[in-house]
Amino acid sequence: MDPGIIGVFIPIVAIIMGCGIAITSVWTKHKQKIAEMQIDTTAKATAEKAAQYSSQVQKLEDRVQVLERIVTDRGYDIATQIEALRDTREVEDRDSGVQLDVDNKERV
Repeated sequence: MDPGIIGVFIPIVAIIMGCGIAITSVWTKHKQKIAEMQIDTTAKATAEKAAQYSSQVQKLEDRVQVLERIVTDRGYDIATQIEALRDTREVEDRDSGVQLDVDNKERV
């Protein structure tokens, strides 16, 4: 190769390399900015979900406190009250409804 041709190509290669480095730098900064934006978005969504879960947990804790108050205020008398209600309710008339002939095993 002729030294004159090599002398012409050296500045051209230097310019191309300089532009390539600048473009790579801009592209890298752009990618970094996109990654930071994604992290911020994820953090905001996570914070919002945490707030929703906290609200739900608070509601459940309030309900449990009410149930605890019911059980402790009235004692364990609730079970006996339920059984008393079962004993005192009237049973519907047994003659109402459709009678099935169990001996002949009617199909329904």
